[in-house]
Amino acid sequence: MDEYVLTLVVRVEKNARPGQTDALETAARAVLAILADERSIGEGEWAEAMRAWQDARIRKVVRRARGAEWRRAEALPGITVTGDTAEVRVFPPVPLDAVPKDLAKLQVTGTDFEDPDDLDAPESPVLWINPGLTMSSGKAMAQCGHAAHLAWLALSESGRKEWVAADFALAVRTATPGQWQRLLTSGLPVVQDAGFTEVAPGSRTVIADHPLLTR
Repeated sequence: MDEYVLTLVVRVEKNARPGQTDALETAARAVLAILADERSIGEGEWAEAMRAWQDARIRKVVRRARGAEWRRAEALPGITVTGDTAEVRVFPPVPLDAVPKDLAKLQVTGTDFEDPDDLDAPESPVLWINPGLTMSSGKAMAQCGHAAHLAWLALSESGRKEWVAADFALAVRTATPGQWQRLLTSGLPVVQDAGFTEVAPGSRTVIADHPLLTR
């Protein structure tokens, strides 16, 4: 059985790097955008691939592009989501050995971003990052995508429609140690990483705190 992978590409120009939190939030919204897209549902052109991907491990890879690389990526079928400083393009999943060459050759490393200012208090939904882990920005983007994905799967149909109507509003923040321990006992969706890169197998990386899941 083929293993499928969904690719996210973040735009990183030489003199225009996205902010860390904005990149994480934009990546999560990009995953939600492709999950909700009509091409991913029913008889849509991406639906079969989306089902094959979600029936196995929901693997996501984050790559970076600039200049001509970004323009070539934009020419491939997908969806671009824009934040305040970040642009992320998400592509329908494909088998691992069938990733388009213009995506496969893009670098995975070099996605370490910083936040320019102090962050405001978040409005819900919030994707809470484990404060005890160190992850690159690219790794954290994939993990936030996983968390948004798990929240989407856990929502009712009406809850999903409400999130779509809100343009997939969400925030990403790092929990305090105390918050994290409380969240672990909340029953909310939690991402448990396979441990192929950066973190140990079984690490819990992000918890999706969506208010519709706690009513």
